This record gives sequence, C-alpha cells and structure tokens, in this order.
Amino acid sequence: MTSVKMAIKMERDAVAFYKKCAKKTNSPVGKKMFLSIAADEQYHLVCATNVLKGMAFEPSKTTPKQDMKSIYEQNKDVVMKKVDATTDDVEALEIAMKMEKEGAEFYLKAAAEAASPVEKALFECLAKDEGEHFLIFQNTCSLLNDSSNWFMWQEHVIYEG
Repeated sequence: MTSVKMAIKMERDAVAFYKKCAKKTNSPVGKKMFLSIAADEQYHLVCATNVLKGMAFEPSKTTPKQDMKSIYEQNKDVVMKKVDATTDDVEALEIAMKMEKEGAEFYLKAAAEAASPVEKALFECLAKDEGEHFLIFQNTCSLLNDSSNWFMWQEHVIYEG
C-alpha cells in the first residue's frame, strides 16, 4: 500500500473514531473538540484523496490550535467550571494521543520518502496538524486529571491560601 493510500485509511479511521468520541462524551466542550478534530481529519482525507488523483491540495486556512482556541474562548464559562470526566473520556483522550503521535511519526517518515513534491508537502502538513492534535489532547488530559494545576498554568493564576 502506498503512503498516500495508507494516509487515506488512517484519516478515514480517525474521522470515525472522533465522531464516536463526540457522541459518547457528556461534555459540550469535549463534543466540540472531538468534532473539530474530526473535521480536520475529514479535510486531511479530502487532501490525501486529491493527491492520490494527481491533484494539488490546499492546507487548511486555520490550524487545529487556532480552532481549539476559538472553541475554548467561545465556551470559557463552561471550561472554567470544575470538569468531571468519565473513565471513557480519559481513555478516549489517551487513545487519541497515541493515534496522533503515531500518525505524526508516519507522516514525517512518509514526507522523507515522498515520491513527489506534492506528496512531501501533503505529508509535512499532515504531520504538523497531527502534532497539534496530540498537544490539544495532551492539554485536555491534563485539564481532566489535574484541573486546578491546569488552570494555574494555562490561565496564569496563582491561588493563595
């Protein structure tokens, strides 16, 4: 299987996984996060399919980090409340981090071995986005596992007791 075909399979699987995660989580911000990343993966799928057909691709106009920042800013009141996560939520984030890390590593390797400049550019773009997805999930996991510490570091708040 070529690297582009493998990318198509990986992105298709990621879209399905993140949509499933969005349905299962009770957190409205969590739903938006998973759906935003599913949309990124859907766009990656379209880009990889276009490259497979010999067409060019356009990187997204926004980065995953910018999209997530918008989601958090629009839902700051919800985010600032105590976050109660289920075991399923944390498990989904851990699986997502593993998927994104492995995806970024695969795309970096594929970029180094790319058959054309278009494929190289595609894989570099995908690696960058998957790296940002990893950081988003890692940050969210940190919020769920230790929210008071997360708020201190993310919001630059020091609690005095």
